[in-house]
Amino acid sequence: MKTALITGVTGQDGSYLAELLLDKGYKVYGMVRRSSTEQHDRISHILDKIELIQGDLLDELSLMECLKQAQPDEVYNLGAQSFVPTSWNQPVLTAEFTAVGVTKLLEAIKHVNPKIKFYQASSSEMFGKVRESPQKESTPFYPRSPYGVAKVYGHFITVNYRESYDLFACSGILFNHESPRRGLEFVTRKVTNAVAKIKLGKQKELFLGNLDAKRDWGFAGDYVEAMWLMLQQDKPDDFVIGTGEMHSVRELCEVAFSHVGLDYKDYVKTDPKLLRPAEVEHLVADCSKAKEKLSWSPKVNFRELIQMMVDADLEKEK
Repeated sequence: MKTALITGVTGQDGSYLAELLLDKGYKVYGMVRRSSTEQHDRISHILDKIELIQGDLLDELSLMECLKQAQPDEVYNLGAQSFVPTSWNQPVLTAEFTAVGVTKLLEAIKHVNPKIKFYQASSSEMFGKVRESPQKESTPFYPRSPYGVAKVYGHFITVNYRESYDLFACSGILFNHESPRRGLEFVTRKVTNAVAKIKLGKQKELFLGNLDAKRDWGFAGDYVEAMWLMLQQDKPDDFVIGTGEMHSVRELCEVAFSHVGLDYKDYVKTDPKLLRPAEVEHLVADCSKAKEKLSWSPKVNFRELIQMMVDADLEKEK
């Protein structure tokens, strides 16, 4: 039986990854920070099957203790300050968790057991002001937010430890991935939750920022499989993961509202306060390397994903 340790296990990706690894017969440990209020909603259905241990990405000694306790074969680093707009309000905190935290975890692995396989959650936000389209593993980075900058650091420190210390360390450059477990602050969930509330008469309108921003949106449940596949290869490498399709926030609204028989134009208003200081206009993945080397491709398409999220939010709101 293999053992895995997941940081950020209580998040969207962590919960789907924990389910996947349990299905594959793993013993799963999840690292959580000490908090007076426990946020285990996303993993409540599997709490009896996984083991939670306390640790913090800012505390290297606690990371070493987690590794000694769990003795994992694989570590998936999904813990981060992961909301882009917050990174302008808390740029230093974002840098500490999302950049320096990666170094501390790699250092802990190097000292405790350098044979551990390591997965780093990199992000399409690293491409930012894109230099070529679609974006692949060799596309230069030009991040446009403190979050994107921190992720570039986390990405390259992972590459650096792989090349310097011969660690099995991989980065997955994941494009936007969503699900009914997505946080309400993210635009996809903000839209699908508002659609449910408007349909049920609990809300009158929805305020959004840039309706023309385009993203490559996929289903988080598909993407965690790619993370796992990266650590099953003979050699560590970095992979872009996405759908290869681009959709605008306007299209997102159209699909979500029409799913419940409404026209988004009657309810969606734009608010300049919701615009980013530096916008990332167009992100779209070229994941041909993942298709070829990992035999991975997404199963859920954009329309199915948004409809799945609207249905889940309708259930919750009822």
